Amino acid sequence: MAKLYFNFSTMNAGKSTLLLQAAHNYSERGQTPFLLTAHHDTRAGQGRIASRIGLSKEAVTFAPDTDLFALIEAAHKAQPIDCVFLDEAQFLTKAQVWQLARVADDLGLPVMTYGLRVDFRGELFEGSAALLALADDLREIRTICHCGRKATMVVRKSPDGSVAKSGEQVQIGGNETYVSLCRRHWREAIGDSPST
Repeated sequence: MAKLYFNFSTMNAGKSTLLLQAAHNYSERGQTPFLLTAHHDTRAGQGRIASRIGLSKEAVTFAPDTDLFALIEAAHKAQPIDCVFLDEAQFLTKAQVWQLARVADDLGLPVMTYGLRVDFRGELFEGSAALLALADDLREIRTICHCGRKATMVVRKSPDGSVAKSGEQVQIGGNETYVSLCRRHWREAIGDSPST
């Protein structure tokens, strides 16, 4: 039975690297992976999934109004797909997560999604919240804070180096913008120091 998977972490955990490696494994065995990424994430170029270690691959893009079930069903009819891989899953809408669940349930295709769990304010993204509720399999990809503890949070840095405490949930950026931290150091960074 095909499943809907959510692989989640903070920034710099290697989510895109793992996605590209898994998709390569399918290709190497003569199977067909179908890759998707968010339309508005153009850091590696429009329609490209790229990792910070230099791997990249072309992908179909999705926007908030894309019907993912219809898109994947049409692609599957044109050329049989063996697995769907979706990067930047935090940018999915709740409706799109349900569409991906239908891909697994009705088309029998495994759907591997990769994305952030929380934003810089410590709040769930819409897509992540829906995936946490609906995915058949949740997998945390671990990375570490500068102190060595598991990083579960992320801060957004302004160009002047200060930590942002408010703003739009979505701002595309990489190492120059976001830093992964453990909860304790995230609290310190946003000014929520422990009481003495």
